[in-house]
Amino acid sequence: MHRIISTANLPGKSFEELRKKHDVTVWNGNSPPGKEWIIKNIIDTDALITTLSSKIDAGIMDAAPNLRVIGTYSVGYDHIDVEHASGKGIRVVNTPDVLTDSTADLIFGLMIAVSRRMIEGDRLVRNGDWTQPWNPTFMCGHDVHGKTLGILGAGRIGRAVAMRARGFDMNVIYSSRRIHSDFPGSYVGLEELFSDADFLVITVDLNRETYRIVDRTKLRMMKNDAYIINASRGDVVDEQALEEALEAGWIAGAALDVFSNEPVGKDSRFGRFTNTVLTPHLGSSTVETRERMTDTVVGDVLSVLDGREPRHEVTGFARREGKY
Repeated sequence: MHRIISTANLPGKSFEELRKKHDVTVWNGNSPPGKEWIIKNIIDTDALITTLSSKIDAGIMDAAPNLRVIGTYSVGYDHIDVEHASGKGIRVVNTPDVLTDSTADLIFGLMIAVSRRMIEGDRLVRNGDWTQPWNPTFMCGHDVHGKTLGILGAGRIGRAVAMRARGFDMNVIYSSRRIHSDFPGSYVGLEELFSDADFLVITVDLNRETYRIVDRTKLRMMKNDAYIINASRGDVVDEQALEEALEAGWIAGAALDVFSNEPVGKDSRFGRFTNTVLTPHLGSSTVETRERMTDTVVGDVLSVLDGREPRHEVTGFARREGKY
């Protein structure tokens, strides 16, 4: 029997089975636990399962001499000090693959919603403000089909978005650290990506290289009828620069599923714009995907604890890619 703590009560049968067969301490609050709770419960623990809402730093790891593996219920792992984990021999596993399609679906939904002004129209009807009859220019947005889709990042999600774009007869261009010969789109440099895209979709990981990569200079390169869609990480975008871009009309609008500081309240800098669509980090938020994420993280954590190789290890990947 293994001793495990989890910073959230995860959905799905695999987590129920884990709790039956092992000594599992679970945080049941709606908000993430504080660092004090994690440290208090991790002292004699073999494994930690966490979400991206909890920052797992060196202090937490140093308080757990028996800790062998950290499983994050997410693809991203910027909330974990992977370098420190690697140095202590703690393996870190995540949940890629299983949420790729759900996130790509959401991205396309955001593209259509912001360009066709669907949220504006919904509010108009709900608030009883649809008072004028139809006319040729009423609530006109922009087409998605036949446009140029620019994808920043050529990973699993970027590839899935590019595949969906085929059904919309879009011209797909992408930019990444290297050329991928099998990517369903044409490689371009960053300047061409930002200047040519009608829709700029951000799918890169957050790391030292991509922190605020979408800055004022790049936003100024974009067409004034182009849209930006971010379902990656909030800190990939310089939010102050994006606010300026929306206010000055440098771009036509933005659809954001992620933010630098979450959760976001009514005082969000983007809430005052009618040409924004804002969603509360829904990328993987389907019943089916969340249960598959549970299966993945539970399976890999148990693999490490039982002496088997996990399917998705971040620590080795991070070293190979030179991110840390």
